[in-house]
Amino acid sequence: MHSILITGGAGFIGSHLTRLFVTRYPNYRVVNLDKLTYAGNLENLKDIEGMPNYQFVKGDVTDLEQVRGLFAEHRFTGVLHCAAESHVDRSITDPLSFVTTNVLGTAAVLQAAKEAWTGAMDDKVFYHISTDEVYGSLGKEGFFTEKTAYDPRSPYSASKASSDHMVRAFYHTYGLPVKISNCSNNYGPYHFPEKLIPLCIHNIINSKPLPVYGKGENVRDWLYVEDHVRAIDLIFHQGKVGETYNIGGHNEWTNIDLVKELCRQMDEKLGRDKGTSEQLITFVKDRAGHDLRYAIDATKLKNELGWVPSLQFEEGISKTIDWYLANKEWLDDVTSGNYLRYYDQQYHKR
Repeated sequence: MHSILITGGAGFIGSHLTRLFVTRYPNYRVVNLDKLTYAGNLENLKDIEGMPNYQFVKGDVTDLEQVRGLFAEHRFTGVLHCAAESHVDRSITDPLSFVTTNVLGTAAVLQAAKEAWTGAMDDKVFYHISTDEVYGSLGKEGFFTEKTAYDPRSPYSASKASSDHMVRAFYHTYGLPVKISNCSNNYGPYHFPEKLIPLCIHNIINSKPLPVYGKGENVRDWLYVEDHVRAIDLIFHQGKVGETYNIGGHNEWTNIDLVKELCRQMDEKLGRDKGTSEQLITFVKDRAGHDLRYAIDATKLKNELGWVPSLQFEEGISKTIDWYLANKEWLDDVTSGNYLRYYDQQYHKR
């Protein structure tokens, strides 16, 4: 029986990943270790919390003794390391917290895995989920490949680049069986509304300003979160040890065009006059060190494992908007902070 540790499994990507593994692999035991910071929300996993092959543990990846204890108790055969501070704006105001979680936290989980697996690594996998932001910024042409040199520009991307290097160091130095993926910007249900898409959806619903950095000319490649975790599943089970795989959505949009598409679809779904929501667009001072363009070349993943994204952006964003409109209680809870009570209500009573 496989025993899987998912770190950060109550976050945005982590919750989708946890749900996929718990439901797709009923013979796997899945342990979700999450600190439950502002972005970790157990309400994201209410539909699986009673599943017999799932267990939640509140804890911090930087706590080496706790992580060691979990390895001893559950004898993990695999790790899906998703726990990370991920918001660029927060990294600019508080860079040290990103170093702590993303670098020291990754090193602690690597160390615990190395200690537990030494002498018996053949059937083990340490999977590290990373970002395309480690590659820096592109001009109007070209794409990031797995061979692109690292050139991080923000404390967030620098901390993720550092964690990537640490993972590779454990592979080359200790033979730890690692796999890494670097993904483009994710979107979809359960996304905390500090990021652009859920923030705009929330603000359009409430007729609040839609802040857009600079002139909105920055370009991002958008990947539907369920496509992302489907790729992770494939790489975890079939990808080559020691390899890196880029995961992209093949959906490049400038920020301003993306926000206008959100406005168009929201006006239709909310029954508002065409152009109503666009009037909420407000250009604000550009972010410090704002990368111009990210774009992923996912050819390796397609050629080796047959993965391609299932959704184009217009369809994926429609599904995303529909989810937020159907789950206004979740949105109200996360924007008000009420979701923080869920852990106490569900776990302290036991």
